[in-house]
Amino acid sequence: MIISSKKKLRILSTALCISLAVSNASLALADSSITTGTAITANAADSGNALQNKLSSVEKAVYGTPQTGAIIDRINKLEHDYYGRSQSTTLVKRIDNLYDKIFNNDYAPSAIAQMNGVEWSLMNKVSMQPINQRLSDLETTLYGQPKEGTFYNRMLDLGKVAFGSSQQAIPLSHTLVPANTLIKIKLVTPVNSENMKAGDEVKYQVAENVVYNGNLVFAAGALGEGHVTKVTTAKNFGRDGKIDIDFEKTQAFDGTLVDTVLGDKAKEEMKSEAMAAGASIAGIALLGPIGIVGGLFVHGKDINLPAGTELFIQTKSDINLFGVHSASADDNSTLAAAGQTVEQTNSTSQNILNERSSNDYNGSAVASDTATLNQYKSQEDMRSSL
Repeated sequence: MIISSKKKLRILSTALCISLAVSNASLALADSSITTGTAITANAADSGNALQNKLSSVEKAVYGTPQTGAIIDRINKLEHDYYGRSQSTTLVKRIDNLYDKIFNNDYAPSAIAQMNGVEWSLMNKVSMQPINQRLSDLETTLYGQPKEGTFYNRMLDLGKVAFGSSQQAIPLSHTLVPANTLIKIKLVTPVNSENMKAGDEVKYQVAENVVYNGNLVFAAGALGEGHVTKVTTAKNFGRDGKIDIDFEKTQAFDGTLVDTVLGDKAKEEMKSEAMAAGASIAGIALLGPIGIVGGLFVHGKDINLPAGTELFIQTKSDINLFGVHSASADDNSTLAAAGQTVEQTNSTSQNILNERSSNDYNGSAVASDTATLNQYKSQEDMRSSL
């Protein structure tokens, strides 16, 4: 078949228009994915969600709740409040650097670990409040009012009060905490089967210190968060109400959010305590009714656990954590003295902290500095011997 020149031109023109339309649509979709989070591929969506989740986690740890607004503005605010200036690197690295600074203990104690160490040394407990509130509360207790300055510098100043020189002196020791380690908790959020629904958040605190292998790994007062997964209200014929709660994450001493559950070992512990107390602890309500409810049309009981109700949960799997030696946990002065000993014996700890901060400003990962890593590892060995 012979195609005239005019037809060829029309076909070519049509093809170019289609190509241009497809290209513009692709560009628009790509731009949408950057500004609104719309996914082009599953991998891109997963990556974007991971960054958003990291940013929200940092904001929750620092301010108490995830912030709103443009992502760049949120990052700028975090960096300004924590460092005093913005970092000169990619958006991804900026978020990763902030996340590592708050939660990562690989090369130096995280901000959460530092705050826990200072609070434990000064108050013999830790707080479930966000970092900004914890700083203000400690400064008000010590000085009568909150201080000005970056969060980073304010933490350093409090570290000097607690340990004699700096927070870097926290005598952290590394330990493997096995699955099914029991944690006694107390509810912060009241639990009631009459007015709660699936999806509601349940906050709680660690009620008692958890020491494993000689190390304090969960400190009294630490935050935990879970969600209601199912609610059954009380029914006729004596059928009691029931609430299923996923006790998802409990914060360890080093700031790690540990997966926790209301498992069989925790239930057995609650049963044992209930029997010892005459089956009177409210936590037994989560395990089902004790005894038989008589009466044909007797209305069942709703679950009503007030704030302060104590329960048991357990770790979901093995996990590596940093803690302070149990002797330090039992004696505030021992913790402070041990911290001063580490600081006096090896002054590199403060250099590591300063270098890490400087590297963050430049967008360089601390992990790239092998010498610094080796120094910290050798110091960690010394801490473990305290």
